[in-house]
Amino acid sequence: MREEIKSVFAGLLDQMQDKELSEKVVDVWVDCAKEGGWKSFEELCEIPFTLLTDTEGVNLLEHTVAVTKGALGIANAIISTYKHNPFDIHLDWVIAGGILHDVGKLMEIEKTDGSYRKSYAGKCARHPISGAIAAAKHGLPPEIQNIIICHAKEGDGRPQKIEGVFIHQADFATFNPAVMKKQGLLF
Repeated sequence: MREEIKSVFAGLLDQMQDKELSEKVVDVWVDCAKEGGWKSFEELCEIPFTLLTDTEGVNLLEHTVAVTKGALGIANAIISTYKHNPFDIHLDWVIAGGILHDVGKLMEIEKTDGSYRKSYAGKCARHPISGAIAAAKHGLPPEIQNIIICHAKEGDGRPQKIEGVFIHQADFATFNPAVMKKQGLLF
């Protein structure tokens, strides 16, 4: 499963300067897949990116790539446009945080009787928390843990890395339209 996971994220991982960090990102995905009881890469390709609305077939892997690319787009737009950039932006952290922002969902979601639901582990700890714990277990720095934790409501009102702000915005830019469509608010 490791090679398949690596191949899904290859275009992003290849952009990272820190190859050790890149390998650890893949290790976290592999470990969380095992911890969540997913037996094959094909199973990972079917996991919906959320249980909160109809994803219309968009899976967790696709969502993760889209969010990471979106966050990178925001970061690169700032870097290439601002004459005097007021932020230190670490692109490796954007990529690592983007790829890992929802990795905890591998433990939060389970498939039972052909449908997906929140697992017992998911009821105990939402994916930002379980994902950050998994990242820490693999020696990822506190900055990446902060990005994972703060990409969702757990980050409201808390100190955040700028890279996490980009990931949060890209995440909700992909999530909100699905919710709005379901509610008839997207036209």
